[in-house]
Amino acid sequence: MYVKRIAEQRLKGILEGSKVGIVLGARQVGKTTLVEHALAGRNAVVLNFDVEIDKHRFLAAAALSPSEGLKTLGSPDVLVVDEAQRLPEASRIIKGWCDARLPVKILLLGSSSLSLLDQTAESLTGRNEKLLLPPLVFQETLCVEDWYSDRYTSQMLHEQFRTSLRAVLMRTLAFGSYPEVTLAADKTGLLRNLSSDYLWKDILQTGLVKSPDLIRRLLTLLAHQVGSEVSTNEIATQLQMARATVEHYLDLLEQTYVVFRLPSFSTNPRKEIARSKKVFFWDTGIRNALLNAFSTDELRSDIGPLWENWVIAEAAKHNLLEGRPSELYFWRSRAQSEVDLVIKTGDTVRAFEIKWRPGYFATRAFAGMYGVEVRLVTSDDFLTSGLIRTECPPR
Repeated sequence: MYVKRIAEQRLKGILEGSKVGIVLGARQVGKTTLVEHALAGRNAVVLNFDVEIDKHRFLAAAALSPSEGLKTLGSPDVLVVDEAQRLPEASRIIKGWCDARLPVKILLLGSSSLSLLDQTAESLTGRNEKLLLPPLVFQETLCVEDWYSDRYTSQMLHEQFRTSLRAVLMRTLAFGSYPEVTLAADKTGLLRNLSSDYLWKDILQTGLVKSPDLIRRLLTLLAHQVGSEVSTNEIATQLQMARATVEHYLDLLEQTYVVFRLPSFSTNPRKEIARSKKVFFWDTGIRNALLNAFSTDELRSDIGPLWENWVIAEAAKHNLLEGRPSELYFWRSRAQSEVDLVIKTGDTVRAFEIKWRPGYFATRAFAGMYGVEVRLVTSDDFLTSGLIRTECPPR
């Protein structure tokens, strides 16, 4: 079953344009499926650099003149290179083909922003367009449900479909939103496979990390600390690693779309903590797999930080899909007043406090400093918060 994606519109625009398309995202988020769906019925050739024969076909074509090389690949209208980061010299070759103005649209797909794709983007400055594809956002997950209709408003969902909506929410919190996991019967098994080195395969294959056990131990610590400020010094001590090594591993995990860091918001460093960061998982299912914690019970002991990770990841995923127009932060003053999520878009600032259940939360410090009301996002009213959307992707 194909899950319709919001990113289809962006991809369509890239295919209709003249620039090289670069589609990035973690493994198994549906990059290849999305592209194949968009190219159905078109004269397209797909090369997968995880397959040796496809690498050889590409290199054999590169040994010829650009026009002759393209003919050996079947003279496609669209050439798709999947797992493009597997062949570092592809960056130079593709640049040469672009310079030759070949009558072909080139799409590069990669599961990381490491090496090749950064090099390619740099060598094709002004001639590439990126699409960053995260796991499914909630509205894409919701639209798979048999009972759901895009005619339902947020209020109708809360009032008339509360039980069904709650079930989808708890399932998504527990198992995340990778497309295959969303559709699978054995969600736990798939997540265990994904979290057993598969998602960080690119890091291991580059030789930048010698032991997969170190990555797993680091991620497990981060999974326990979701929602809290992360001290790289403390992590380094716990893992018996150098602080610089921890920072390096965090950079690699960000570049392979396993985690993302949320910096602190500050315009007045004397009154605010300006250098702290929190680390969140792009997918809560991966976080739970590391902890072997797949309960869909609302009373699970980690429901608060799990909810915070999920809501913030939803905001971050939409920001990716929209081309990163906003900057995302958390905020904490030296007097320990906090706001979980601050979204800055141009000169506009929005602020959100994220709690599983309604309750008291202090907002006066942030509101007094910035003149911005802090909105509460709970599991009871999350669809009306302005963060979580329900409309299905355009058909």
